Amino acid sequence: MQWNSPVKASARDRLKRWAASASLAAAAFLVLLKLVAALASGSAAILSSLVDSLADVAASAITWLAVRVAQQPPDRRHRFGHGKAESLAALGLAALVAGSALFVLLEAVPRFFDPRPLSATGLAIAVMASAILVTAALVAFQSYVIRRTHSQAIAADRLHYASDFLSNAAVLAALVLVERFELLWFDPLVAVLVVGALLVASFRIARRSIDTLMDHELPAAERARIEAIVRAHPEVVSLHDLRTREAAGVRFIEFHIELDGSMTLRDAHRVTEVLERELLAAFPEAEIIIHQEPAGLEDARLDHRIAARAGAGRRP
Repeated sequence: MQWNSPVKASARDRLKRWAASASLAAAAFLVLLKLVAALASGSAAILSSLVDSLADVAASAITWLAVRVAQQPPDRRHRFGHGKAESLAALGLAALVAGSALFVLLEAVPRFFDPRPLSATGLAIAVMASAILVTAALVAFQSYVIRRTHSQAIAADRLHYASDFLSNAAVLAALVLVERFELLWFDPLVAVLVVGALLVASFRIARRSIDTLMDHELPAAERARIEAIVRAHPEVVSLHDLRTREAAGVRFIEFHIELDGSMTLRDAHRVTEVLERELLAAFPEAEIIIHQEPAGLEDARLDHRIAARAGAGRRP
């Protein structure tokens, strides 16, 4: 994931707050709409969409809170900041989505064997069409915010609402088919398809959240870019022990560089300052730690296993 159109931290935080608030407002509005439609029509497909929207309210509230916690500055107990609050929220969201999907599955499957006629389908169709428009507008805004901030919590929320958009469209199609052709079995079929989409979305959210919480390395392309920037400096002899991670859109980059042993401390400091500026130009708002050491000196901290697996310039 590359950084496109980077903005200042204060602007990113403001965009995240707006996106989280918009998500919460949209989820609450959709719950009211779908509750009316579900009660009036008795549709399993709308019920599945309603349960999903109820989960959205809780998920959006979690996202809203997590965004605010993640924006708190580092303190004595959290020296690296609070960015992983977004990942914790996304993991909770994944569990919530999976649970709601299983609830809908229990309601929908029996309707294959005991189809039920629907009522007030005209109202239900109007409600689902409105839901599609609201969801599409929210996803478009969240996509813009993610491009500007790379927020993991907003990305998890967007993934959920993107699946909502598709499920809302499927529910609308089911209502039209039931009304025009009396295909009663199509209603529970769409509900089951929505469940499948929810489970896939929750798995993807959970996997990415766990990667962040477990300090997963940045993508290989970004690590290669970091190495290229560092090795391009004429006074850097070698590079090893490159370690990276990301939380709440902030990259943490740490590595050791080998310099000429006769170099003065002032000159070594100058080299690291140049490297920091170049890395920050490529990865804005990154947290960078650079350890300097004389070239050829055996470093007891060198982790040869990491260097061998990552190909990070292990010294012979």
